[in-house]
Amino acid sequence: MEYRSLPAFFVADAPGLDFLNSVATPVDEPVDWLADGEGFLSWLEQASLVPADVLAHMRSQIAPAELDEVAAKARGLREWFRSFVQKNKGRPLAAKDLRELEALNTVLKRDEQHGAIVADASASSGLAFAMQRRYPTAESLLMPIVEALAKLVCEEDFTYVKACEGPTCTLLFADHTRGHARRWCSMASCGNRAKVAAHRARLREGKGG
Repeated sequence: MEYRSLPAFFVADAPGLDFLNSVATPVDEPVDWLADGEGFLSWLEQASLVPADVLAHMRSQIAPAELDEVAAKARGLREWFRSFVQKNKGRPLAAKDLRELEALNTVLKRDEQHGAIVADASASSGLAFAMQRRYPTAESLLMPIVEALAKLVCEEDFTYVKACEGPTCTLLFADHTRGHARRWCSMASCGNRAKVAAHRARLREGKGG
């Protein structure tokens, strides 16, 4: 299915997991929102990870082939990190897990961030200190994603990182519900399908009895 035909999913309650959910099977066919450079830019825009003016500059100044190469690197990063999440979800992370995450630190060393004083209407003085990022190359578009992955492993309790229980669903999420009872990526999709399937099963059992 063409990724342009539907918006990306943001149901994980954690930006790092939303990145993993940038490939999914919403109906019958898999959809990869990072399939090419334009898809990558569109996903970053939908995720609000990169300012719109930066994305507009990339579209106008960077060759499509170069953006396609960065999208391929993003897909590689996604599948590498997916294997880490699948291996470690359901248990808290520990210092020993840092060995598997050194690749993220290697990329983070190339980040170009700096502090700045900015206008902030919510601050009592009207000013606030904020971190801003420069995007000198197309590859620098990966930096906010790597930051989101790093924050995920440092700030999220992996005990409550879960996979949707839908039989064909591949989506992951952080369960922040009270009692940590969340089972589905969305009650409107997989949760509702499960309810319908359970209802039909009860009807069959009733007829069989």
